[in-house]
Amino acid sequence: MKQRAMSEKPRKIEITDPVTITVDGREVTAQNGELLIDACERNDAYIPRFCYHPRMNPVGMCRMCLVEVDTGRGPALQPSCMIPVAAEMVVDTKNEQVSKAQDGILEFLLANHPLDCPVCDKGGECPLQDQTMAYGPGESRWVEEKRHYEKPIAISETVYLDRERCILCDRCTRFAKDVAGDPLIHFIDRGSNTEIATFPDEPFSSYFSGNTVQICPVGALTAKPYRFRARPWDLEEVESTCTGCSVGCRITVQSSRNQVLRFQGVDSDPVNWSWLCDKGRFGFEAINSEERLAEPLMLSSDGTLSPARWAEALNAAADAIRAADPTSVAVIGGAQLTNESQYAWAKFAKGIIGTDHVDAQLGDGLAAEVVLGLPGATIDQVCAPGSTVLYMGPDPKEELSVLYIRLKHAAQEDGVQIIELSPAASGLSPYASSSLHYRPADLPKLVEALLAGELPDQGLAGIDAAEFTKASQALLAAEQNLHVVIGRANLAESADCVAVAASAVHQALPGATFLSALRRANLRGALEAGLTPGMLPGRSSLAEHGQVWKELWGSVPSTAGMDTTQILQAAAASKIDVLILLGADPLADFADRSLARRGVAGARTVISLDRFLTASTRQADIVFPVAGFAECEGTHTNLEGRVTRLNQKVTPPGTARTDWMIAAELAALLGKDLGVERDAHELWDEFTAHSAVHAGVSSAALDDPAAADGLLLDLGPRPFVTPVAPHVAPQSSYSLRLIVNRTLYDQGTEIHHCDSSSGLAPAASVRLSPADAAPLGAEDGTQVTVSSPHGSITAALIVDSGVPKGSAVLRHNLEGADPGLLIDSADVVCEIRVEVS
Repeated sequence: MKQRAMSEKPRKIEITDPVTITVDGREVTAQNGELLIDACERNDAYIPRFCYHPRMNPVGMCRMCLVEVDTGRGPALQPSCMIPVAAEMVVDTKNEQVSKAQDGILEFLLANHPLDCPVCDKGGECPLQDQTMAYGPGESRWVEEKRHYEKPIAISETVYLDRERCILCDRCTRFAKDVAGDPLIHFIDRGSNTEIATFPDEPFSSYFSGNTVQICPVGALTAKPYRFRARPWDLEEVESTCTGCSVGCRITVQSSRNQVLRFQGVDSDPVNWSWLCDKGRFGFEAINSEERLAEPLMLSSDGTLSPARWAEALNAAADAIRAADPTSVAVIGGAQLTNESQYAWAKFAKGIIGTDHVDAQLGDGLAAEVVLGLPGATIDQVCAPGSTVLYMGPDPKEELSVLYIRLKHAAQEDGVQIIELSPAASGLSPYASSSLHYRPADLPKLVEALLAGELPDQGLAGIDAAEFTKASQALLAAEQNLHVVIGRANLAESADCVAVAASAVHQALPGATFLSALRRANLRGALEAGLTPGMLPGRSSLAEHGQVWKELWGSVPSTAGMDTTQILQAAAASKIDVLILLGADPLADFADRSLARRGVAGARTVISLDRFLTASTRQADIVFPVAGFAECEGTHTNLEGRVTRLNQKVTPPGTARTDWMIAAELAALLGKDLGVERDAHELWDEFTAHSAVHAGVSSAALDDPAAADGLLLDLGPRPFVTPVAPHVAPQSSYSLRLIVNRTLYDQGTEIHHCDSSSGLAPAASVRLSPADAAPLGAEDGTQVTVSSPHGSITAALIVDSGVPKGSAVLRHNLEGADPGLLIDSADVVCEIRVEVS
């Protein structure tokens, strides 16, 4: 029952209304109203089950959890997953009647179930196996031929169905409908012919389909990336944290023969509830890619990257840094690193080199002062029953998928009011109590109007007055119970628009708390570690609080440095001698493609630390292969400021090293000491010892079993400077405003190297409202040309009622059309024109 313990443990509850019940002759205390199956398990009386899952509503399908319950009217067999606890209830989970019922249920389940456990992917971790051994008859009275179906059926690119094994527990269908909101798999037919199916010719194309494989109690659903790769007894595992995005889902990393073979979700109560998105779940394939960098590379005389020895590459990098003026050295990236490596590189850049031109964000985030300066909120607080959420971020289903699941559950089950402000309809829109879709750059004006309780005299483009009034009333009524989620919903719009809107809420409703919704994996950790201009580790201001770090490091920069946009502008003007890329790929990730190309080409020496040859790495002069996820120890900080462990399970390929080791080697070659001799724990302990924000998350504190779900940083506010609203020119009556957002699957490096997921990225398209498509005489599939003063692209049109009039939506980093060719990072918004090609 190992897997059940990891992902299906009873939910943690606070007993506020205790009642006493009798379970198997013992008096125990339970919470009044909780389900009997949970109360018994919490008190060491495990009741077998198949259909019940603690994170889904019970349906009582399988009847395996029948127990004898006496509520004062005499004992009777009842399904414990459907019975709420009540005072003086007497429960017997083991008597003869219960055993006979369980025996009969299992006999009927096995009537047609194939006995092919040795070749079944679930064999060895199968609840049906376990419970047949513990509660079953031991032999079958059936002599008839079992039913047979075609198998396996690929119901998606990653999930296979074997109908012969299905026991109709309703877990997968309930998850798809109730949890994921994607009712793409369901029962068909009736009686003994009932079976699982998808819509004809339609795949089970849910972002969360892999969860159905994990919760399936038999081998009916299996995952293509793991299928027939190993057996549970072959696997070794460690608990870790997914780094596919910034939510920080807890997972187990399972390997065999030094190869990662599977990720499984762990039920972390404050974060992911055992759910994972498919991008994170199947992302382990990139770890095993044959295209991983395994040795240093250097630019040779013929203009190609050729293998080099570590000593040669390190010396060349150190020579380039030594020869450069500190103000001409810049560092971009670092959000993929562990907290320890982030601190090491912040110390190396700011304390040893002396440059503050350091930025972990690639122009798609928010200023560190906004993310760290506002009073913080946790995911649990945002999703707390009865709260009000003002959502001003990206589409969470596409960028922060498990946060989307939590918000959806909060809205549907816990009465949370979500006021969504977004430039276009998102996956969250159907569950929001109010959803307002504003024109790009209008967010500050919209928030100001909501707080004032009335629309401006001239109105706001695309905003319905009735929906506005409803949202404003809910926002103002929330008072101290308001939580604000902020992020970048549009990469073609200045980040200042979000910052000004957040500042307005903070000033008008000082009791509101804020949760940042920035997608890069360990971006919060990077900002906390000082990988951002103008700041030092622990949210210390470079200008006002640098003395602590100056005493520790020996020196710190005297003035604030440049962010990514400014670094690339300086590099394009030949003012950057050394550009260091920490797992960053500006050529694919920076929204302004023209500036990215000119910036990377304009830097005299480019040093890249990466796991793959990306577009930017191919233009580097020196490339260092680095250890990735599951290949190094460390810690991770998620978007709410929760610090969790990252554990090593396999060795890196070839001679790849961890990022902090490379920083330490370069420091030594420059005649400095980074202060680490053995392992990353030394870096973390130095960091936490000198940061008041990190005082409670030392290595010793994280090793405490009570910290299994991680430890929160101090979320209190820091000095916050109110940003200035950017000036926006009036929109031309002949133009549209561009919205650029992301999808879960794109042409990113990780997805590209995952065999099962690489083909799931959609083709590039242009989305227009019906009102804007009609004058063009265009319909779905029509080829249209989108142009701006900076470039043009051509793509197929999709008419989408979720796009407001006056705007056009393009997706970032998809094959076929690159919206980055239209964008100038100096513009507050991007004005475009659309014509039929």
